[in-house]
Amino acid sequence: MNPEKIANDVLNEDLVKKISALKSEPQWMLDKRLEALRLYKETPMPDFAMDLSDIDKQVINYYVDSKFLMTDDWNSLDFSVKNIASSIGIKDDMKNELSGFGFQYDSNVVFGNLKKELELKGVIFESLDTALKKYPELVKKYFMNECVSINLHKFSMLHAALWSGGTFIYVPSGVVVDKPLHSYFRMQQKNSGQFEHTLIIAEEGSKISYIEGCSNPMDSSLSLHCGCVEIFVEKSAVVKYSSIENWSRNVYNLNTKRAIVYDNASIEWLNGNMGSCATMLYPTSVLLGNNSKSESLGIAFAEYGQYHDIGSNVIHIGKNTSSIIRSKSISLKGGKNVYRGLIKICKNAVNAKSYVECDSLLLDCESVSFAYPKVDVREKKSLLSHEAKIGKISSEMIYYLMSRGFNEDRAKEMIIGGFVNPLLKKLPLEYAAELNRLIDLRMDGHM
Repeated sequence: MNPEKIANDVLNEDLVKKISALKSEPQWMLDKRLEALRLYKETPMPDFAMDLSDIDKQVINYYVDSKFLMTDDWNSLDFSVKNIASSIGIKDDMKNELSGFGFQYDSNVVFGNLKKELELKGVIFESLDTALKKYPELVKKYFMNECVSINLHKFSMLHAALWSGGTFIYVPSGVVVDKPLHSYFRMQQKNSGQFEHTLIIAEEGSKISYIEGCSNPMDSSLSLHCGCVEIFVEKSAVVKYSSIENWSRNVYNLNTKRAIVYDNASIEWLNGNMGSCATMLYPTSVLLGNNSKSESLGIAFAEYGQYHDIGSNVIHIGKNTSSIIRSKSISLKGGKNVYRGLIKICKNAVNAKSYVECDSLLLDCESVSFAYPKVDVREKKSLLSHEAKIGKISSEMIYYLMSRGFNEDRAKEMIIGGFVNPLLKKLPLEYAAELNRLIDLRMDGHM
């Protein structure tokens, strides 16, 4: 089936109106899209990291409709979609271990289901396009207002103008979702853009774990991934957000992820980033409530021709807040990894505590790694610490393992495995195994 494309080398109002009309959106959403487009046109490209000027020079298919009908029956999906899902490791037994699963193909979600017992408890797990039709006032209340504003930065503006698909999750007060929800985003077409939007609302005392996966086929043409994640963690709620992004080297990956955390609530970010020619990603926690918490753990791989500019931001506003950031990177074959993060402790954020740890592993002399931490402390009664380490695989450690019967390649694999183990331990078994497989594929041929 040939997908319908809206291809336009000039990003203009007609394009945005076509996307909105295809989705039969309310007027307020179209108005927001058009305002975001105006802001995008007026805002210069960011200049603090890599050169992004090629994006505006390319012809990109901003909306690619696969024309596959949305279904909750996996067996009724088109065989080509199921074949792609199988090739990237999505199997029936994996779906059985989840509370719900969604699959987006290019610009539209084509599959989604949720266990019946959670539906009966009031949990909502839909594509955002569907949620906009079924729960318009709820979406209007939360979508790109308080958490990620459309004018946050240039690529939040572009996302707001062109968003399509994504995930909407609503967990009522006191409901615990004991198995993860999972969405997978596949960008299949050449020269395309994917702009999925994830919106999670965890009401008071609820608990939810959510996993996202992303990939696209290898191609020489430039593509753009510009997704957005908004998370509202209400009083005493717990949210765990995990993401495994495995883009090919033709993708610019420019994501925005942000959470607002209220009294006694907590957010945990787990991010595994590999592939892409360039990635800019800084998951941000706004600790608005007293006793709120944030923990972030990210691992990035950069090879030849890849630039990963990745980190975490935490804004401490409430009293007795705490945050932990652990960032790990592996650079090989001339790849470049950069940690860039911000810790802001606002005035009256009494007893705020923050700890930042950056570890970088270089596997050759051509690869590089940098750390650019930024702190902004405006409350004297607070505590902040930071440490950064950059190094190579220890020859002494290799010698020790070889003296125990391992060959050199296996010794290096074990050292790297130990380096990434903190993230693997926090993922469900099936996803830890998949990430470990991706790591092995990246390392294959380098040892």
